[in-house]
Amino acid sequence: MQAEPGDTAATHNTTTAHDTLTVRDNRTGRTYELDITGGAIRATDLKQIKAGADDHGLMTYDPGLFNTAVTRSKVTYLDGEKGILQYRGYPIEQLAENCTYLEVAYLLIYGHLPSRSELEDWARDITMHTFVHENIKSFMQGFRYDSHPMGMLLASVGALSTFYQDAGSREDPAVVNLQIRRLIAKVPTLAAFAFRHNAGLPYTYPDNDLNYVGNFLSMLFKMSELRYQPDPRVERALEVLFILHADHEQNCSTTALRVVASSHADPYSAVAAGIGALYGPLHGGANEAVLRMLMRIGAAENVPAYIEQVKAGGERLMGFGHRVYKNYDPRARLIKKAADDVLAVRGPHPLLSVATELEKRALEDEYFISRRLYPNVDFYSGLIYQALGLPMTMFPVLFAIPRTSGWIAQWYEMLQDPEQKIVRPLQVYQGDRDLNYSGAMR
Repeated sequence: MQAEPGDTAATHNTTTAHDTLTVRDNRTGRTYELDITGGAIRATDLKQIKAGADDHGLMTYDPGLFNTAVTRSKVTYLDGEKGILQYRGYPIEQLAENCTYLEVAYLLIYGHLPSRSELEDWARDITMHTFVHENIKSFMQGFRYDSHPMGMLLASVGALSTFYQDAGSREDPAVVNLQIRRLIAKVPTLAAFAFRHNAGLPYTYPDNDLNYVGNFLSMLFKMSELRYQPDPRVERALEVLFILHADHEQNCSTTALRVVASSHADPYSAVAAGIGALYGPLHGGANEAVLRMLMRIGAAENVPAYIEQVKAGGERLMGFGHRVYKNYDPRARLIKKAADDVLAVRGPHPLLSVATELEKRALEDEYFISRRLYPNVDFYSGLIYQALGLPMTMFPVLFAIPRTSGWIAQWYEMLQDPEQKIVRPLQVYQGDRDLNYSGAMR
Protein backbone atom coordinates (compact mmCIF):
# COMPACT_ATOMS: atom_id res chain seq x y z
CA MET A 1 0.00 0.00 0.00
CA GLN A 2 1.50 3.34 -1.01
CA ALA A 3 0.67 6.81 0.24
CA GLU A 4 -0.93 9.37 -2.02
CA PRO A 5 1.67 11.31 -4.05
CA GLY A 6 3.02 14.24 -2.08
CA ASP A 7 2.49 12.63 1.35
CA THR A 8 5.15 13.40 3.93
CA ALA A 9 5.74 11.91 7.32
CA ALA A 10 4.57 14.06 10.22
CA THR A 11 7.25 15.16 12.65
CA HIS A 12 6.65 14.09 16.24
CA ASN A 13 8.49 13.95 19.52
CA THR A 14 7.92 10.37 20.68
CA THR A 15 10.80 8.83 22.54
CA THR A 16 12.98 6.30 20.74
CA ALA A 17 15.02 5.37 23.79
CA HIS A 18 15.51 1.62 24.23
CA ASP A 19 15.51 0.36 27.80
CA THR A 20 14.49 -2.71 29.75
CA LEU A 21 12.19 -3.73 32.58
CA THR A 22 13.30 -6.44 35.01
CA VAL A 23 10.43 -8.58 36.33
CA ARG A 24 10.74 -11.16 39.09
CA ASP A 25 8.05 -13.86 39.26
CA ASN A 26 7.68 -14.61 42.97
CA ARG A 27 5.86 -17.85 42.14
CA THR A 28 8.97 -19.39 40.63
CA GLY A 29 11.78 -17.07 41.65
CA ARG A 30 12.75 -16.54 38.01
CA THR A 31 13.71 -13.12 36.63
CA TYR A 32 12.86 -11.82 33.17
CA GLU A 33 14.12 -8.81 31.23
CA LEU A 34 11.57 -7.13 28.95
CA ASP A 35 12.36 -4.53 26.28
CA ILE A 36 10.84 -1.06 26.67
CA THR A 37 10.31 0.87 23.44
CA GLY A 38 8.54 4.21 23.34
CA GLY A 39 7.37 3.84 26.92
CA ALA A 40 5.74 0.45 26.34
CA ILE A 41 6.50 -3.24 26.67
CA ARG A 42 5.04 -5.79 24.27
CA ALA A 43 2.23 -7.70 25.92
CA THR A 44 3.30 -10.88 24.15
CA ASP A 45 6.68 -10.70 25.90
CA LEU A 46 4.82 -11.55 29.11
CA LYS A 47 3.91 -14.98 27.70
CA GLN A 48 7.37 -16.26 28.56
CA ILE A 49 6.57 -15.80 32.27
CA LYS A 50 5.08 -19.15 33.27
CA ALA A 51 4.37 -20.89 36.56
CA GLY A 52 4.75 -24.31 34.99
CA ALA A 53 5.14 -26.21 31.74
CA ASP A 54 1.38 -26.26 31.08
CA ASP A 55 0.90 -22.58 31.86
CA HIS A 56 -0.23 -20.42 28.94
CA GLY A 57 1.97 -17.59 30.17
CA LEU A 58 1.24 -14.35 31.95
CA MET A 59 -1.50 -12.10 30.55
CA THR A 60 -2.52 -8.54 31.30
CA TYR A 61 -6.09 -8.00 32.51
CA ASP A 62 -7.34 -4.60 31.37
CA PRO A 63 -11.14 -4.21 31.04
CA GLY A 64 -11.79 -1.04 29.08
CA LEU A 65 -8.19 -0.95 27.81
CA PHE A 66 -7.32 1.76 30.33
CA ASN A 67 -3.57 1.13 30.06
CA THR A 68 -3.15 -0.84 26.85
CA ALA A 69 -1.76 0.70 23.66
CA VAL A 70 -3.21 -0.95 20.56
CA THR A 71 -1.15 0.87 17.95
CA ARG A 72 1.76 3.22 17.31
CA SER A 73 0.04 6.17 15.66
CA LYS A 74 1.06 9.52 14.14
CA VAL A 75 -2.46 10.90 13.74
CA THR A 76 -3.47 12.60 17.01
CA TYR A 77 -1.51 13.59 20.11
CA LEU A 78 -3.42 14.07 23.34
CA ASP A 79 -2.07 15.05 26.76
CA GLY A 80 -4.99 15.00 29.15
CA GLU A 81 -2.95 16.20 32.11
CA LYS A 82 -1.96 19.40 30.33
CA GLY A 83 -5.10 19.83 28.21
CA ILE A 84 -3.30 19.50 24.87
CA LEU A 85 -4.85 18.19 21.64
CA GLN A 86 -2.89 18.18 18.38
CA TYR A 87 -3.65 16.78 14.93
CA ARG A 88 -0.44 15.63 13.25
CA GLY A 89 1.46 17.96 15.58
CA TYR A 90 -0.68 21.07 14.97
CA PRO A 91 -2.49 22.52 18.04
CA ILE A 92 -6.24 22.21 17.69
CA GLU A 93 -6.61 25.93 18.50
CA GLN A 94 -4.57 26.96 15.43
CA LEU A 95 -6.42 24.59 13.11
CA ALA A 96 -9.84 25.73 14.33
CA GLU A 97 -8.89 29.35 13.80
CA ASN A 98 -7.23 29.08 10.41
CA CYS A 99 -8.46 26.01 8.53
CA THR A 100 -11.53 24.60 6.87
CA TYR A 101 -12.80 21.18 7.84
CA LEU A 102 -11.68 19.69 4.52
CA GLU A 103 -8.14 20.97 5.10
CA VAL A 104 -8.11 19.30 8.50
CA ALA A 105 -9.56 16.07 7.09
CA TYR A 106 -6.76 16.00 4.49
CA LEU A 107 -4.18 16.64 7.22
CA LEU A 108 -5.49 13.80 9.38
CA ILE A 109 -5.62 11.30 6.55
CA TYR A 110 -2.49 12.12 4.55
CA GLY A 111 -0.22 13.53 7.22
CA HIS A 112 0.33 17.10 6.01
CA LEU A 113 -1.68 20.21 5.30
CA PRO A 114 -2.58 20.36 1.61
CA SER A 115 -1.01 22.82 -0.79
CA ARG A 116 -3.37 25.13 -2.66
CA SER A 117 -3.56 22.78 -5.65
CA GLU A 118 -3.95 19.70 -3.42
CA LEU A 119 -6.78 21.37 -1.53
CA GLU A 120 -8.53 22.38 -4.76
CA ASP A 121 -8.28 18.83 -6.11
CA TRP A 122 -9.40 17.35 -2.77
CA ALA A 123 -12.41 19.67 -2.46
CA ARG A 124 -13.40 19.04 -6.08
CA ASP A 125 -13.16 15.27 -5.60
CA ILE A 126 -15.29 15.42 -2.44
CA THR A 127 -17.87 17.57 -4.22
CA MET A 128 -18.08 15.08 -7.10
CA HIS A 129 -19.10 12.29 -4.71
CA THR A 130 -21.71 13.99 -2.53
CA PHE A 131 -24.63 12.37 -4.37
CA VAL A 132 -25.72 8.86 -3.43
CA HIS A 133 -27.33 6.18 -5.57
CA GLU A 134 -31.10 6.62 -5.88
CA ASN A 135 -31.57 3.14 -4.42
CA ILE A 136 -30.12 4.48 -1.17
CA LYS A 137 -33.11 6.83 -1.03
CA SER A 138 -35.44 3.84 -1.37
CA PHE A 139 -33.47 2.02 1.32
CA MET A 140 -33.85 4.92 3.75
CA GLN A 141 -37.53 5.35 2.97
CA GLY A 142 -38.02 1.85 4.37
CA PHE A 143 -37.34 3.07 7.90
CA ARG A 144 -40.21 4.03 10.21
CA TYR A 145 -41.00 7.73 10.30
CA ASP A 146 -39.67 7.96 13.87
CA SER A 147 -36.51 5.86 13.45
CA HIS A 148 -33.48 7.20 15.26
CA PRO A 149 -31.33 9.06 12.70
CA MET A 150 -28.15 7.52 14.12
CA GLY A 151 -29.49 4.05 13.42
CA MET A 152 -30.40 5.15 9.91
CA LEU A 153 -26.91 6.55 9.37
CA LEU A 154 -25.30 3.38 10.68
CA ALA A 155 -27.33 1.16 8.35
CA SER A 156 -26.97 3.34 5.26
CA VAL A 157 -23.20 3.77 5.62
CA GLY A 158 -22.83 0.01 5.98
CA ALA A 159 -25.04 -0.46 2.92
CA LEU A 160 -22.70 1.66 0.79
CA SER A 161 -20.31 -1.29 0.54
CA THR A 162 -22.92 -3.14 -1.52
CA PHE A 163 -22.93 -0.35 -4.09
CA TYR A 164 -19.19 -0.40 -4.72
CA GLN A 165 -17.76 -3.73 -5.75
CA ASP A 166 -14.22 -2.44 -5.27
CA ALA A 167 -14.91 -1.45 -1.65
CA GLY A 168 -12.74 -4.18 -0.15
CA SER A 169 -9.67 -3.54 -2.29
CA ARG A 170 -6.63 -2.67 -0.17
CA GLU A 171 -3.75 -2.93 -2.62
CA ASP A 172 -4.51 -0.33 -5.30
CA PRO A 173 -3.84 3.21 -3.94
CA ALA A 174 -6.21 4.78 -6.47
CA VAL A 175 -9.08 2.57 -5.33
CA VAL A 176 -8.32 3.14 -1.65
CA ASN A 177 -8.27 6.90 -2.14
CA LEU A 178 -11.56 6.70 -4.03
CA GLN A 179 -13.24 5.04 -1.03
CA ILE A 180 -11.82 7.77 1.22
CA ARG A 181 -13.37 10.48 -0.91
CA ARG A 182 -16.67 8.68 -1.18
CA LEU A 183 -17.00 8.35 2.58
CA ILE A 184 -16.09 11.95 3.39
CA ALA A 185 -18.53 13.14 0.72
CA LYS A 186 -21.52 10.89 1.33
CA VAL A 187 -21.84 10.75 5.12
CA PRO A 188 -23.28 14.31 5.34
CA THR A 189 -25.77 13.47 2.58
CA LEU A 190 -26.95 10.36 4.42
CA ALA A 191 -27.13 12.27 7.69
CA ALA A 192 -29.27 15.00 6.12
CA PHE A 193 -31.54 12.39 4.52
CA ALA A 194 -32.07 10.83 7.97
CA PHE A 195 -33.03 14.22 9.41
CA ARG A 196 -35.45 14.98 6.57
CA HIS A 197 -36.96 11.49 6.86
CA ASN A 198 -37.77 12.09 10.53
CA ALA A 199 -39.21 15.51 9.71
CA GLY A 200 -41.44 14.13 6.95
CA LEU A 201 -39.74 16.34 4.38
CA PRO A 202 -38.53 15.45 0.89
CA TYR A 203 -34.83 14.70 0.68
CA THR A 204 -32.74 17.62 -0.52
CA TYR A 205 -30.00 16.86 -3.03
CA PRO A 206 -26.49 18.28 -2.58
CA ASP A 207 -25.75 21.76 -3.88
CA ASN A 208 -22.26 21.55 -5.31
CA ASP A 209 -21.93 25.32 -5.52
CA LEU A 210 -21.74 25.46 -1.71
CA ASN A 211 -18.79 24.40 0.39
CA TYR A 212 -18.78 21.25 2.50
CA VAL A 213 -20.48 22.66 5.60
CA GLY A 214 -22.77 25.02 3.68
CA ASN A 215 -23.95 22.14 1.52
CA PHE A 216 -24.79 20.11 4.62
CA LEU A 217 -26.83 23.00 6.05
CA SER A 218 -28.64 23.28 2.73
CA MET A 219 -29.52 19.58 2.71
CA LEU A 220 -30.88 19.97 6.24
CA PHE A 221 -32.90 23.14 5.95
CA LYS A 222 -33.64 24.03 2.31
CA MET A 223 -37.35 24.41 1.71
CA SER A 224 -38.98 26.05 -1.34
CA GLU A 225 -36.34 28.71 -2.03
CA LEU A 226 -34.37 28.36 -5.25
CA ARG A 227 -31.05 28.57 -3.46
CA TYR A 228 -30.34 28.11 0.24
CA GLN A 229 -27.70 30.52 1.51
CA PRO A 230 -26.44 29.71 5.01
CA ASP A 231 -25.51 32.52 7.33
CA PRO A 232 -21.68 32.68 7.21
CA ARG A 233 -21.44 32.94 11.01
CA VAL A 234 -23.47 29.76 11.49
CA GLU A 235 -21.56 28.05 8.72
CA ARG A 236 -18.21 28.91 10.28
CA ALA A 237 -19.33 27.92 13.78
CA LEU A 238 -20.40 24.50 12.52
CA GLU A 239 -17.12 24.19 10.61
CA VAL A 240 -15.22 24.80 13.86
CA LEU A 241 -17.32 22.14 15.57
CA PHE A 242 -16.49 19.72 12.76
CA ILE A 243 -12.77 20.44 13.17
CA LEU A 244 -12.92 19.93 16.94
CA HIS A 245 -14.73 16.60 16.58
CA ALA A 246 -12.64 15.24 13.71
CA ASP A 247 -10.45 12.90 15.79
CA HIS A 248 -9.68 12.12 19.40
CA GLU A 249 -7.06 9.39 19.44
CA GLN A 250 -7.95 5.80 20.46
CA ASN A 251 -11.46 6.29 21.82
CA CYS A 252 -14.29 3.75 21.89
CA SER A 253 -15.53 4.29 18.33
CA THR A 254 -12.03 4.44 16.84
CA THR A 255 -11.17 1.19 18.60
CA ALA A 256 -14.36 -0.40 17.25
CA LEU A 257 -13.37 0.70 13.74
CA ARG A 258 -9.85 -0.69 14.18
CA VAL A 259 -11.14 -4.04 15.44
CA VAL A 260 -13.43 -4.45 12.43
CA ALA A 261 -10.83 -3.14 9.97
CA SER A 262 -8.25 -5.59 11.33
CA SER A 263 -10.22 -8.40 9.64
CA HIS A 264 -9.71 -6.55 6.31
CA ALA A 265 -13.35 -5.56 6.18
CA ASP A 266 -14.14 -2.77 3.71
CA PRO A 267 -13.97 0.83 5.03
CA TYR A 268 -17.75 1.33 4.88
CA SER A 269 -18.30 -1.58 7.26
CA ALA A 270 -15.48 -0.36 9.49
CA VAL A 271 -16.90 3.19 9.65
CA ALA A 272 -20.35 1.73 10.35
CA ALA A 273 -18.80 -0.04 13.34
CA GLY A 274 -17.45 3.30 14.54
CA ILE A 275 -20.92 4.82 14.16
CA GLY A 276 -22.37 1.91 16.13
CA ALA A 277 -20.00 2.60 19.02
CA LEU A 278 -20.72 6.33 18.86
CA TYR A 279 -24.45 5.53 19.01
CA GLY A 280 -24.01 4.47 22.64
CA PRO A 281 -25.00 7.14 25.19
CA LEU A 282 -21.68 6.86 27.04
CA HIS A 283 -19.83 7.99 23.91
CA GLY A 284 -21.95 10.04 21.52
CA GLY A 285 -24.79 11.03 23.82
CA ALA A 286 -22.99 13.21 26.34
CA ASN A 287 -24.14 16.56 24.93
CA GLU A 288 -27.74 15.38 25.06
CA ALA A 289 -27.24 14.54 28.74
CA VAL A 290 -25.89 18.07 29.31
CA LEU A 291 -28.92 19.63 27.66
CA ARG A 292 -31.31 17.52 29.70
CA MET A 293 -29.46 18.57 32.86
CA LEU A 294 -29.75 22.26 31.95
CA MET A 295 -33.45 21.79 31.26
CA ARG A 296 -33.91 20.21 34.71
CA ILE A 297 -32.12 23.14 36.38
CA GLY A 298 -34.36 25.50 34.45
CA ALA A 299 -32.99 28.91 35.50
CA ALA A 300 -29.71 30.47 36.58
CA GLU A 301 -30.98 31.13 40.09
CA ASN A 302 -31.44 27.37 40.58
CA VAL A 303 -27.76 26.63 39.88
CA PRO A 304 -26.45 26.99 43.48
CA ALA A 305 -28.97 24.44 44.75
CA TYR A 306 -28.11 22.05 41.95
CA ILE A 307 -24.39 22.41 42.70
CA GLU A 308 -25.07 21.42 46.31
CA GLN A 309 -27.08 18.39 45.16
CA VAL A 310 -24.16 17.31 43.00
CA LYS A 311 -21.75 17.63 45.92
CA ALA A 312 -24.12 15.61 48.11
CA GLY A 313 -24.24 12.82 45.53
CA GLY A 314 -27.86 13.32 44.53
CA GLU A 315 -27.17 14.69 41.03
CA ARG A 316 -24.45 14.46 38.41
CA LEU A 317 -22.64 17.36 36.76
CA MET A 318 -22.85 16.50 33.07
CA GLY A 319 -20.37 17.98 30.60
CA PHE A 320 -17.62 18.23 33.21
CA GLY A 321 -14.69 15.87 33.48
CA HIS A 322 -13.40 13.41 30.90
CA ARG A 323 -11.94 9.94 30.74
CA VAL A 324 -8.70 11.43 29.38
CA TYR A 325 -8.61 15.14 30.26
CA LYS A 326 -7.62 16.11 33.80
CA ASN A 327 -7.46 19.75 32.76
CA TYR A 328 -9.68 22.13 30.79
CA ASP A 329 -10.63 20.41 27.53
CA PRO A 330 -9.04 22.66 24.88
CA ARG A 331 -12.03 22.12 22.62
CA ALA A 332 -14.45 23.50 25.23
CA ARG A 333 -13.12 27.07 25.01
CA LEU A 334 -13.43 27.06 21.24
CA ILE A 335 -16.95 25.66 21.33
CA LYS A 336 -18.02 28.41 23.75
CA LYS A 337 -17.00 30.96 21.10
CA ALA A 338 -18.90 29.01 18.43
CA ALA A 339 -21.97 29.03 20.68
CA ASP A 340 -21.77 32.80 21.02
CA ASP A 341 -21.60 33.17 17.23
CA VAL A 342 -24.57 30.90 16.56
CA LEU A 343 -26.72 32.51 19.24
CA ALA A 344 -25.88 35.95 17.84
CA VAL A 345 -27.66 34.82 14.67
CA ARG A 346 -30.41 32.66 16.09
CA GLY A 347 -31.21 34.74 19.12
CA PRO A 348 -30.59 34.08 22.83
CA HIS A 349 -31.02 30.53 24.04
CA PRO A 350 -33.05 30.26 27.26
CA LEU A 351 -30.56 27.80 28.73
CA LEU A 352 -27.37 29.74 27.93
CA SER A 353 -27.56 31.71 31.17
CA VAL A 354 -27.97 28.44 33.07
CA ALA A 355 -24.91 26.94 31.38
CA THR A 356 -22.82 30.07 31.94
CA GLU A 357 -23.73 30.28 35.61
CA LEU A 358 -23.13 26.57 36.12
CA GLU A 359 -19.69 26.78 34.52
CA LYS A 360 -18.76 29.86 36.57
CA ARG A 361 -19.83 28.35 39.88
CA ALA A 362 -18.20 24.96 39.24
CA LEU A 363 -14.88 26.52 38.24
CA GLU A 364 -14.84 28.52 41.48
CA ASP A 365 -15.80 25.64 43.77
CA GLU A 366 -12.96 23.78 45.53
CA TYR A 367 -15.00 20.55 45.39
CA PHE A 368 -14.76 20.45 41.60
CA ILE A 369 -11.31 22.06 41.38
CA SER A 370 -9.80 19.41 43.68
CA ARG A 371 -11.34 16.67 41.53
CA ARG A 372 -10.04 18.34 38.38
CA LEU A 373 -13.50 18.55 36.84
CA TYR A 374 -13.49 21.06 34.00
CA PRO A 375 -15.93 21.65 31.11
CA ASN A 376 -15.47 19.27 28.19
CA VAL A 377 -16.38 19.43 24.52
CA ASP A 378 -19.98 18.41 25.18
CA PHE A 379 -20.90 21.20 27.57
CA TYR A 380 -21.89 23.80 24.95
CA SER A 381 -22.28 21.76 21.74
CA GLY A 382 -25.83 20.67 22.52
CA LEU A 383 -26.92 24.31 22.91
CA ILE A 384 -25.50 25.04 19.46
CA TYR A 385 -27.28 22.14 17.80
CA GLN A 386 -30.57 22.97 19.46
CA ALA A 387 -30.21 26.62 18.45
CA LEU A 388 -29.80 25.42 14.87
CA GLY A 389 -33.20 23.75 15.11
CA LEU A 390 -31.95 20.18 15.40
CA PRO A 391 -33.58 17.61 17.69
CA MET A 392 -31.49 15.82 20.30
CA THR A 393 -31.62 12.60 18.28
CA MET A 394 -29.44 14.35 15.69
CA PHE A 395 -26.70 15.27 18.16
CA PRO A 396 -24.66 12.05 17.75
CA VAL A 397 -25.11 12.29 13.99
CA LEU A 398 -23.48 15.73 14.08
CA PHE A 399 -20.61 14.03 15.92
CA ALA A 400 -20.31 11.18 13.40
CA ILE A 401 -20.02 13.39 10.31
CA PRO A 402 -16.71 15.04 11.21
CA ARG A 403 -15.39 12.00 13.09
CA THR A 404 -15.53 10.11 9.78
CA SER A 405 -12.29 11.80 8.74
CA GLY A 406 -10.59 10.66 11.94
CA TRP A 407 -11.87 7.12 11.51
CA ILE A 408 -10.63 7.06 7.94
CA ALA A 409 -7.25 8.43 9.01
CA GLN A 410 -6.92 5.59 11.51
CA TRP A 411 -8.03 3.04 8.90
CA TYR A 412 -5.61 4.42 6.32
CA GLU A 413 -2.78 4.29 8.85
CA MET A 414 -3.60 0.66 9.58
CA LEU A 415 -3.24 -0.24 5.91
CA GLN A 416 0.36 0.91 6.01
CA ASP A 417 1.29 -0.58 9.40
CA PRO A 418 3.18 -3.90 9.03
CA GLU A 419 2.57 -4.72 12.71
CA GLN A 420 -1.22 -4.68 12.48
CA LYS A 421 -2.88 -8.09 12.75
CA ILE A 422 -6.43 -9.27 13.16
CA VAL A 423 -7.57 -8.39 16.66
CA ARG A 424 -8.05 -11.46 18.85
CA PRO A 425 -7.92 -10.62 22.59
CA LEU A 426 -7.62 -13.22 25.32
CA GLN A 427 -9.85 -13.82 28.31
CA VAL A 428 -9.43 -14.97 31.89
CA TYR A 429 -11.82 -17.93 31.94
CA GLN A 430 -13.58 -18.42 35.27
CA GLY A 431 -16.43 -20.76 34.38
CA ASP A 432 -16.98 -24.49 34.95
CA ARG A 433 -14.82 -27.09 33.25
CA ASP A 434 -14.94 -30.82 32.44
CA LEU A 435 -18.64 -31.32 33.21
CA ASN A 436 -20.29 -34.58 32.09
CA TYR A 437 -23.57 -34.46 30.20
CA SER A 438 -26.12 -36.68 31.92
CA GLY A 439 -29.24 -36.16 29.85
CA ALA A 440 -32.12 -33.71 30.16
CA MET A 441 -32.60 -32.13 33.56
CA ARG A 442 -35.73 -33.46 35.31
